[in-house]
Amino acid sequence: MKLGTTLTCLSLGGLAAFLGQVNAGARPADDGGASAGADVIVGSIPSVAKYFKGTINGDVWLAYAFGSTSCNIGTAQLEWYAAPSNRHPVIPMALYRVKNGGFEHIGLSWVKHGFCALQQNLCGTCTPAGGGCPSLLGVGCSDPYTASLNGSQSDLRPRFQINPSTGYFNTSQTDPTNSDPSAAKERLRVKQSDMNPSLNANAIFYAECQYVHPQDAEAGNSLNNASYRRVLVGSDSSTGYSLTFSGSTIQQLPAIYGWKDQHSDVSIKAVDVSGDGRFNIGNRAWEVSPGVWRYEYVVHNLNSDRAGYSFSIPVSDSIDVSNIGFARPMYHSGEPFANDLWTGSHTGGAVTWTCPQTYAQNTNGAALRWASAYTFRFDSPAAPNAVNGVATLGLFKPGNPASATAPVFVPDSAPATPGDFNGDGIIDGIDMGILLANWGGAGGDVNGDGITDGIDLGTLLANWGT
Repeated sequence: MKLGTTLTCLSLGGLAAFLGQVNAGARPADDGGASAGADVIVGSIPSVAKYFKGTINGDVWLAYAFGSTSCNIGTAQLEWYAAPSNRHPVIPMALYRVKNGGFEHIGLSWVKHGFCALQQNLCGTCTPAGGGCPSLLGVGCSDPYTASLNGSQSDLRPRFQINPSTGYFNTSQTDPTNSDPSAAKERLRVKQSDMNPSLNANAIFYAECQYVHPQDAEAGNSLNNASYRRVLVGSDSSTGYSLTFSGSTIQQLPAIYGWKDQHSDVSIKAVDVSGDGRFNIGNRAWEVSPGVWRYEYVVHNLNSDRAGYSFSIPVSDSIDVSNIGFARPMYHSGEPFANDLWTGSHTGGAVTWTCPQTYAQNTNGAALRWASAYTFRFDSPAAPNAVNGVATLGLFKPGNPASATAPVFVPDSAPATPGDFNGDGIIDGIDMGILLANWGGAGGDVNGDGITDGIDLGTLLANWGT
C-alpha cells in the first residue's frame, strides 16, 4: 500500500511542414496558473530503494527505484483507474550523470502503472475526489508513491506498450520474459562502472521521474510531466551504492536541465513535432585543452512516439573532427527495443549519427525513444561559430514532418557565407528551407540579431548560389 516559449505556428508554418522541418521553442514547458483540464506533474522525488548488485552478461549492474509524488495542478479531476483500464498514469524512472563537462543518460526502468490515488496537499489546496484511496486524483491534490511501491514488480510493465504522445497503452499485450536475476528485473538498472566514485570523480547524478496519462495528454498538458532531483552516491554494499538526495525536486523540467545547472553555457531548446510530442535538444561547446574544443549534443525525447532516427550537425569537410562519440542507456528485462550503437561519420559537410535500422527494417530498432536521452559528441580544433548552426533530427516512424531542427553551436574555422546553414559551401534551397522552418526563432538568423525575419531572408537571397 501507499505511504505517508514554444514557438507558435507562423504564416510560413505550412511551407515549413512541406519542407519536412519543425522549429524549436525556447520555453521548456507551458506554464502560468492552473491548467485547463487535468494536469499531472511530479511534485516530488522523495525516496530511493536499492535492490541488486550482480553480473549480467559480463557487466556488474545495480537496480534501484525512485519514489514519485504526483500533483494534479489542473482544473479537473484526474482518472486513476487500475489496469486493465488504461485511464491511469504510468511512471518511468531514469538516472543521468554530468561528468567531465558532458551529460549522459545512464539508467532506466520499465514503467510503474498507477492503481489508486490518495488525496494529499503537497502542491497546494486539495479538493479531494473521495475518501481513502479513490480512482480519481482531486483538483490540487497530490498522491505519494514510495520508492518501494514504484519498485514493486507486480505493477511494472514494459515501455513498448505505451504511446507517450497520446498516453494510451495496451495492457492486454504480453509482457516479455528473460532469465535475468529476479531482483534486477524491470527496475531502474545502471552499470556499476557508471556510478563508481573512483571512476567518476566529481560527477553529478540526477534522478528523474515522469508521468504519462491519456487524460493529461487530451487536455494538452503533457509537456510538464517530468521532474528531477540531484542524487549523491554513498558507500557500496552487497546491493549496490547507497543513494541520498540533495536539494529539492525541480518540478516540471526533465533532468537535462541539470546539465545547465552545472554548466551555465549549456543551451537547451524545446522542439515540438506536429501531431506528436516534444524533444529537448541541449548542447555545449567548451575548450577541453589548448586549441581543442569539445562539442556535445544531448537529445532528450520527452514524449515523442515517432522517436529519433538520425542526428546531424553541419561541419564543413575542411574542418578537422576527431573522437566522434555516442552514448545511450540500455533497455533490459526483455524490453524488445534494440540497444545497438548509432554510428557517426563526418562527410558531406556534416557530422551525422544514424540508427542502424530504419523503421521499415525493424520497428523495434535502436531509435531514440520517449523518456530517454542520447548523447552525441566530437572534438575539433575549430572554435564555435559566433552564429549558431542548425542541427537536424531525423524521425524514426514515418510521417510528416520527416525531421525537426534546432539552433546549436557548431565549429567554424573561417567566416561562413551568410545563409550557408548546412556548411556545404553554397546557398541553395536546403538553406532556404532551414531559414523558413526557423522563421521567428534563432535557427535561421543571418545578421546576428537573434531572430529569423525578412532581413535574413533578403541576405540569403542576395548570396544565392555563392
